[in-house]
Amino acid sequence: MAVIMIDGVTGFRDVGGIPASGGTIRSGRLFRSGHLAGLPAHAVEELRARVRRIVDLRADDEVAEDVTARGDAEITRIPLFLGSARSFFLEDYSLGEIYAHLFAECAPQLVAALRVIAAGDPTLVHCTAGKDRTGVTIALALSAVGADRDAVVADYALTADLIPAAHRRATSERLAAKYPQSRHAWMLATESPAEVMRDALAALDAEWGSAADYLLAHDFTADELAALRAALVAPDTITEEHRHDGIR
Repeated sequence: MAVIMIDGVTGFRDVGGIPASGGTIRSGRLFRSGHLAGLPAHAVEELRARVRRIVDLRADDEVAEDVTARGDAEITRIPLFLGSARSFFLEDYSLGEIYAHLFAECAPQLVAALRVIAAGDPTLVHCTAGKDRTGVTIALALSAVGADRDAVVADYALTADLIPAAHRRATSERLAAKYPQSRHAWMLATESPAEVMRDALAALDAEWGSAADYLLAHDFTADELAALRAALVAPDTITEEHRHDGIR
């Protein structure tokens, strides 16, 4: 994975280079970040040079508040939360509970997002902070094509480190004051502990068999799964040579 510094956007990175079953995740194909509002003109040009499609996972109120600077990329809006993000603070959900909720209640939206990725264009997935909704979507896409679990988790865990410390501190303090009854408010907005994503993916495997099986159980077809793999995985050269030689 490669962090790419683009003015005005947090956590922009290419998830390419991660080992996967039979190959490596392609570089220049799948990106992730926080929201894209307020990019200066030169940053919009950088985005245009890298990205053809954008999957925006934010709700209507978030989009209205922070309008995407899109360049000429095609935007597909797929609001991922069922209900408002505010409800998670009010109900005092933990990160793990939120991710379980997303897998259990938002399968149609996750499938829709992965269909965009499977089309094969250079695609950016983002929400507001680029941490939770984006993290679950990216982890699901990578896991479905056999990406190395430790690398998938490490990519997720990197997110908090890419949020400026002053912003993390200010956000935590603001949310603690706004939701004093919530024990988890500070973590929901600013943290991405590796063990949370590792446990979420393990629970997905335990319930469905694998990330790929989860998708197939929710109307993602075998052809779409093959397209997702073709879009994301650069086959190992030796494996390809053996295949052409008839070696298994």
